[in-house]
Amino acid sequence: MRRFALTLALAVSVSASAQSQQAAQALYDQGKWQEAAASAAALNTSAGLALAAEATTVGASLVADSQKKALFTRAQEYAKAAIAKDRNNADGYFELARAQGRLAQFVGVFQSLGLAKDMKSNLDKAISLNAKMAGAYVALGLWNANLDTGGFKGAIAVQATGASEANVAPNFEKAIALEPGVAVHRIEYANALLVQGKKADAAAQLDKAVTLPAETFWQKRDLEQARATLAKLR
Repeated sequence: MRRFALTLALAVSVSASAQSQQAAQALYDQGKWQEAAASAAALNTSAGLALAAEATTVGASLVADSQKKALFTRAQEYAKAAIAKDRNNADGYFELARAQGRLAQFVGVFQSLGLAKDMKSNLDKAISLNAKMAGAYVALGLWNANLDTGGFKGAIAVQATGASEANVAPNFEKAIALEPGVAVHRIEYANALLVQGKKADAAAQLDKAVTLPAETFWQKRDLEQARATLAKLR
């Protein structure tokens, strides 16, 4: 009887945790990123902390630039805590890489190159744990595009990180093949193509992206920005 009670209590606990994770996800999908991050972090689970990292990183796009660095730093700590709780959580490594990529924009050159190397390592780890993680391939595509930009600065970045423009398209094509109905993959591909100066190719990706469905607050926001960018390219 005692074992049965213990098993029942554990099942209830797991179910409640799953429901709480879903509730935090729902808040995030509605655009309530601060509430979502707090709710997800309070679960103190690997999945919850990874979601807290995601909500904090993505939510930072809505605040003033002066507040972004602190938020990206916090997201990085959430992701590290997620990994500490589960070394096999691919989402934890992906969110750590994403936070590092954003944080690199707000630090000095040498520190940003160090973050870029760590970002690549964490993306590779995420893919080794989940080879079908489309978002990780998108991030790798952007990583290569943003580092191999040509000129003196680009040459330093390439030498330090091994980034290559040749790796941009294959990563985005892999992501789109895995999730053809996700607009943000094509939107980010367009952003990478714009970094390379390929405006016509970027417009072609955006033309496809704006025909895809958008359900969450973030998806709708992405499509609004895609339409605005597309209008400027016409």
